[in-house]
Amino acid sequence: MPAPELIAALYPWLRHLHITLVVLSVSVFAVRGLGVLAGQAWPMRDLARGLSPVIDSLLLLAGATLWWLLQLNPWHNHWLGAKLVLLVVYIVLGSFALKRAPTRTGKALAFVAALSVVGIMASIAVAHHPLGVFAP
Repeated sequence: MPAPELIAALYPWLRHLHITLVVLSVSVFAVRGLGVLAGQAWPMRDLARGLSPVIDSLLLLAGATLWWLLQLNPWHNHWLGAKLVLLVVYIVLGSFALKRAPTRTGKALAFVAALSVVGIMASIAVAHHPLGVFAP
């Protein structure tokens, strides 16, 4: 277990970094998704596509460091487990929104669903409850 002094020193900085990277990651996805829906080619070009994995890798590193620092376990901290399951759903929906859905309507539905899932994930993170805003 990390020393309390280490937790006190790192937690605020890591939490802020994690939240900033979440906002950045979702913003890049949203802008790219809107570009795809507008029929633009730039969202699927190398620069736009390459930015997301860099941001998401840093986000994953910050999140994993917070897990370690706070000694969280998705099997025991059910809110974290719910966030991780929804993260997979978001990734799949995002893939359909940007590339895999065969129609523009399918891409639009996947895009809205992906952003909705992110909203639920954020509410789970704030509430520390697996139901987020839907918690009793």
